[in-house]
Formats: sequence, C-alpha cells, structure tokens
Amino acid sequence: MDNSSLRAPAETAVRQCMNLQSDESCAVVTDDEREAIGEALYRVAAEITDDTVFLRYPPGSQHGEEPPAPVAGAMRTADVVLAPTTKSLSHTEARSEANAAGARVATLPGISEGVFLMGLDADYEAIRQHCEDVLAQVADAAEIRVTSPQGTDITFGVGSREWNVDTGIVHEPGEMSNLPAGEVFLAPETADGTFVVDGTMRPHGKLDGRELRFEVADGYVTDIDDPAIREQVETAADEVGRDAYNLAELGIGTNVAVTDLVGSVLLDEKAGGTVHIAIGDDHAIGGDTHAPIHLDGILTEPTVYADGVEVDLPRGE
Repeated sequence: MDNSSLRAPAETAVRQCMNLQSDESCAVVTDDEREAIGEALYRVAAEITDDTVFLRYPPGSQHGEEPPAPVAGAMRTADVVLAPTTKSLSHTEARSEANAAGARVATLPGISEGVFLMGLDADYEAIRQHCEDVLAQVADAAEIRVTSPQGTDITFGVGSREWNVDTGIVHEPGEMSNLPAGEVFLAPETADGTFVVDGTMRPHGKLDGRELRFEVADGYVTDIDDPAIREQVETAADEVGRDAYNLAELGIGTNVAVTDLVGSVLLDEKAGGTVHIAIGDDHAIGGDTHAPIHLDGILTEPTVYADGVEVDLPRGE
C-alpha cells in the first residue's frame, strides 16, 4: 500500500480526534510491524509541533504486556500519545500512568493499514452522540442482561462500577480512547450465565459461522469450549491464577460506519449494534483485576436490557 494513502486517516486521528496543538508534546509509540502507520501519524504530528517523538520497539508477546521502560517514560511525559501497536497497550500500567499524568492517549491495538483507512473514515461527532444516547439508557441501571439467538443469556451486576465511553474525541487531559472508536463499556462487578461469540475473537479472527461458547459464574469464566482460547487463558493463569478467568468487560458498539465485520477485534467491537464481552484484565477500565490478557469476543445479534427495559442500540444503515 502506498504510504501516502495513510495521510488522510492520520490527519483525522491527530487533528480531529486528538486536537494536537503547536505548544504540546506528542509521543508516537509503535513497533516493528506497525511502523508505516506510526510514521504516518508522526509526520502529521511533527507538522503541528516540533516537540514530537517517534518510538519503535519489538512487538510484545501478548495483549496487555507492558512496553519497555523508556517507552513508558515517554508516554508519561507527553501531552498526547498515539500508540499503533501489534499488541494492545490499552490495559497496561504505562497507559494508565500516562493518563494519570494528564496525557491524552489513543491506542490503536492490532491496527492494520486497511482498518486504519476504514475505521478513521467516520464522523466522530456523530459517534459521540450515539455513545451519549446509549449511556443515557444504561447509566442508572443496576443490572444489564444480554441475550442472543445463538444462545447467549448472561446477566451483569453493575455495582459501584462506572460506565466508560470511547468516542474517539480525546480533547481533555487524562482522557483515553481506542482508535477506531465507538463504544460504551463497563467492568462489571458480577456476571452469571452463558455468552456465545459469533462475530470475531482472537486468535481466530472473523468466525464465519463458528460459535464459541463460554460459561460464567460469580464473575469468572468457568468453561471455554474452544481449545485455542482456553490455552491462551490457561497460559495467563500460570502467571496470575484465577484472575485470568475474570469476566472483565461488557461493551456496546456505537460506530454505525462499521457495517460489516472484517476480522479485526479493534474495528469489529465498535460496530453499531454489536456487544463484546472480554476475559482477563479490567484494572484499566474501572475494575480491580490485573492480568496479562484481555480477550474480547463479539456478538453480532445481541439484545440488551437495562433493568428489564430493552436498550435501543445504534445500528449501521
């Protein structure tokens, strides 16, 4: 792909989403496999401010793994951080500490050039409105239930946890978003039931008719019917024990520009009208579990109820 084609989405990310200013500093963090996207972001940022740095490191081995210390240090001291990386930095101490220090952070985990082009071709002000509409319906609910024709029937207790919105508009100090963006999400206090992933999930990508079934009790996944995913969670459990099985996240997609799943979790979990449920780490999104894994699975035909009232989900045309 001609790298010049990456300029337009890079402009959207740096100027519209991050609102980088000439008196601010910017750190672009990438790895050897996402260098072209990192360079496109760096070129746009460097045109705005001379205080821009480009950091590249070898890809991590799994999502949620901490970056090298020099990278974490640069993230903490920048006003704006853009992180197109193979393995996600969203659920890391480095990202949390950068936000705590006042940085505006956008992570682009697992981003491909195709997803970069598609996912940033969107009206992020409209996405923000869809997020606000969904949040208004779920914010005061004590219990969220999700069902699907594939067999999902799972109930989440909100407890004292707060909902988060990922609008793609990251203009205030300490804010964070994925790019591409568009979701309302929560680290629930409790969860019980069954969920069936029929959309996209690592390491399989787009499932194309396959279904992955998970049983949940008292906030932990108790059974995984897929050997590859079970192995990932078991490997993480060797390090942190039961926390690897934590039911980490309930998310609702609000990006109506994403009308078809492409096999990228980063993009597909944002698709309007979908739900994603994650296993593992949740400390970076309002929970208290630290784990070296965060696996999202996407449900394409969910119905969501907030205290028994069906939620009107945004859907693409």
